Formats: sequence, C-alpha cells, structure tokens
Amino acid sequence: MISETLQSQKNYFQTGETKSIAYRKKILKALKTELLLREDDIVAALKKDFNKPAFESVLSETAVVISEIELTLKKLSGWAKPKRVFPSLLNFPSTDKIYSEPYGTVLIIAPWNYPYQLALAPLIAAIAAGNTIVLKPSELTPNTSALINSIVTTVFKPEHVKVIEGGVDVSQTLLAQRWDYIFFTGSVAVGKIVAKAAAEHLTPTTLELGGKNPCIIDDTAPIGLTAKRIVWGKFLNAGQTCIAPDYILIHHTKKEAFYTALKNEIDKAYSPNPQQSDDYARIVNTKNFERLQAMLTNENCVIGGDTSSEHLYISPTVIDEPDLDSEVMKDEIFGPILPVISYSNTSELESIILKYEKPLSLYVFTKSTAFYKKIINTFSFGGGVINDTIIHFINHRLPFGGVGNSGIGAYHGKLSFDTFSHQKAIVKKGNWLDLPLRYAPYNNKLGFIKQVLKWL
Repeated sequence: MISETLQSQKNYFQTGETKSIAYRKKILKALKTELLLREDDIVAALKKDFNKPAFESVLSETAVVISEIELTLKKLSGWAKPKRVFPSLLNFPSTDKIYSEPYGTVLIIAPWNYPYQLALAPLIAAIAAGNTIVLKPSELTPNTSALINSIVTTVFKPEHVKVIEGGVDVSQTLLAQRWDYIFFTGSVAVGKIVAKAAAEHLTPTTLELGGKNPCIIDDTAPIGLTAKRIVWGKFLNAGQTCIAPDYILIHHTKKEAFYTALKNEIDKAYSPNPQQSDDYARIVNTKNFERLQAMLTNENCVIGGDTSSEHLYISPTVIDEPDLDSEVMKDEIFGPILPVISYSNTSELESIILKYEKPLSLYVFTKSTAFYKKIINTFSFGGGVINDTIIHFINHRLPFGGVGNSGIGAYHGKLSFDTFSHQKAIVKKGNWLDLPLRYAPYNNKLGFIKQVLKWL
C-alpha cells in the first residue's frame, strides 16, 4: 500500500497540477474552511489524548495553524515569484533569477506532544510549495491522528495528500522508500534513524529535535515575574514541549526566593492541588509516565513530586540541586519536572551547559545587557528568549530550528515555504554582446582576468 501510494503521488506530481499557484491557493482555502469547521472536534480529540486544556489547545495548536495558513495564503504569490538577483559582471550581459520549485513527493513525520500543530504547519508549507505529501501522525495520540486523517481525506485527493497511520513498523516502511524530502519532528534518537534512512537515497531532510534547554537566572532578575513566566513556559502541556526550560541555573543568592515565588505561581496557575485543575494536562502514556516517575527517585523534590499512574498524572515538580549525572540530568526531561542548580560565577555556568549537546533553546533572565549578550555569544543553541520562555516560537519572521544534536534546518513563515522548495538558479544570457575575454586562446589575458575578479 505504501509503495503504491508513493508511486501514485509521484505520477500526480508529474502532471504539474500542484505547481499551479491558483491550485495551491484553492486547496489551502478549502483546508482552512475544513479546519475552522472542525476546531471543536480538534480540541475534543486533544482532550481525549492527554487531557489538554481547551485554552492550551487553541493557543498552541489550532490558532497557530490558522495563523500559518492565513499568512501563507496572503504571501504565497510573492514567495513563489522568481526573485531577480544582481548578475555577475563576468556574465554581462545577463539576467539572473532564483526560481522556487517543489521537491516532489514529501514525507512528514509528526510528533505526539503537539500532534495537531506540528503535523499541520509543515503540511501547509509543503502544499504551498507545490509538493505531494504523505503525512505520518503519531500513534501515541490516536484521537488526534484519526481526526487529521479524516480532515485530509475530506479535503485532498490521496494522490496529493495522504495520511498513513500506524506505529514503528509503519514508520520503518515509510523510511525505506525513496522520498524527495523528509521533514521529521521528534526525539534525537529517532532523528538519527531518520537521517540514516535518508542518507541511503541522499534525501534532503529537516530534523526538528530537542535537547536540555538551560534557563539562566542571574542576581539582577525580578524573581516574581521570572517565576511566573517560567511556570507558564515549563508546565504548559505538562512540560511536554521541546522548547520548554529543561533545567534552571540560578545565582545562589536568589534560589530560596525563587522557590517561594515558584510555589506561589504554581498554586495560582493550577491551585494547591493541580490534579483537580482543568488547566493542567496529563502525560501522554504509561511508558512516558514511568520514565518521568523514575527521575524522581532519590531526588529532593522541594515542590510537588506527586504522581498517579492511574491518571498518568505528575504534579508540577521542582528538584533541588540534582547531581549532574542523575537520571533527571542525563537527557531531555520532556515532562513537568524542573531541576534547579545554583551557580556563583559564569565559569560554573559554562562547565554545566557545555556538558550537554547544543540545546534547541536557551533562556536568560537578567537586567544586565552585558550578561545576556555574553551568554548569547558564548553558547550555541537553536533560539531563545531574554526575560521570558518559549515565545520566540510564535514569531513567523524568526527561524525555528535546532543546531547540532538539536536539529537540522529551520522553518516558520516564509522559511517554511523555502524549506519545501528547491532554489533553482537561472542565468539568462543576452545575445547582443559577446565579450571575448573567456574564450581561448588566452594569450595575455591572465593579468586582466585577475584584476576583473578583484572587482567582483
């Protein structure tokens, strides 16, 4: 079935219909209409999958997708138009342009933590760029995945866009095929598998991964506001966010005040008993719950630490001064557990942050311009925020992506369109003049050509 679907999409791509800008706009408008009609269903599916609050579902899933599709419809004609660039003097006379052409047949593998937004946003971009697409949603969020399948089946011909559901075996079969582009969002471990499979066919990829995102708080930061913004960014979606702060590095003079402020903000956000709050999500499945619960063993939980396997619940939890080799500090946490480590000077910061691979995000809370500039220039990371968390994701003008182990490539806004487009360089040479400089015999032209090259 998978190989037949792929061949069908390749055949359809060759018809050229998806290359029509009018057709792309028409089908994106149809998709937008269907998404707006199904918003309540989407929110309900996310609630069933891991108790996601309706507010968070709209804020971080449905509204983001609608905003992305509206921007794309508004800008698509301009994005797709060939871009004229200044020609080289060596090619005089000529006109030089860059054409954006679709890669062809694209595979998108979406994650479970934001199963709607992180499936639909790249899908919209791939459609806008003129590709055919196979979308593999996460099997860990079956209600959302089934709904995405229903939406896509309603709007698209299967030879244009097809959803294929299933587990690891389906993903393996998909990766064994030859695609023109692969877009993957997920863990570093699976990202390496995707990269290896893509390398077999020299298939270009975008890998949106993750990492241990540090959050630095210096001795000038306003502790109350800092705690409020960290609680929101960390415990949104029960911490199951690739750009959530993974651990805190706080100046030792501010730690106790920070704990007091954190407890206060957690209580205000989710009540003293977050398990009863309608605004707090759950862990996606038993496997992830058990992985997170194991991180709490033998740790000093100064806030939270409560769990319920029956309800896949882990309270907003803060761990005081974990060992850097402990389970909670080995890899990305991806849950509502926040380790806090104190520091005294910047050399201590460097020794801790550089212990780990380059993170997807980094956050700094400070009033000192010199301090945050030093942090930005010292460490390599995908993107970040000064005096807040995770909000860089929402600006479509900023590239979103990792570096090193945290990812390859970036997207959002126009960059999403560019990600799914091959940039084809074209030079149109004029015939009214043909300079003899480049032609043999070269005779005494070497000195002259060296001077010309210096001017370029």
